[in-house]
Amino acid sequence: MKKIDSLGLRMCAYQAALFQMSKKSEECSSKIFIRRFMNSELAKRMDNVGFAFESLDVSDAIKEIEEQYGASSYGVNKFDGEELYWIGYIYRYWSYISDKSSKQIYKLIKPEQLRKLYYPYHSMDPLQAIERITEELEPGTNVDISDISKGVIALRKVRRRVAGKQP
Repeated sequence: MKKIDSLGLRMCAYQAALFQMSKKSEECSSKIFIRRFMNSELAKRMDNVGFAFESLDVSDAIKEIEEQYGASSYGVNKFDGEELYWIGYIYRYWSYISDKSSKQIYKLIKPEQLRKLYYPYHSMDPLQAIERITEELEPGTNVDISDISKGVIALRKVRRRVAGKQP
């Protein structure tokens, strides 16, 4: 994993603002917008650090996604603006530090899963939040982490067994 730098932080803030703006500017649900974005040509360009030198404003980025996929009014559930901001920030931060593509991170954890983690993790440092989230995920799987406490309890049991404290 690489460390986040000022360029990475600017890209995180850009993607976060893009996700947040989607609530007002898009007719489709937040899940649909995020899926489209994470699989878009724009996200591919953002995965390449050279994107930071483009002068694409957030409104134009949303238009670019609509041009790629077409306008959609599918779905009605919209996430809260702060949730969208945090989800966008976490997705970009994760992609940046791990050198994984947006598409790979999206396959690892879906937006509805991140949304459920917003309240317990949004005030943490992004790296710390990502580390905790990855503790809940098994490699190569997309796990339902809606009940965080069960996952934490199971993780503690495994650690105790490994440490020899519990049979």
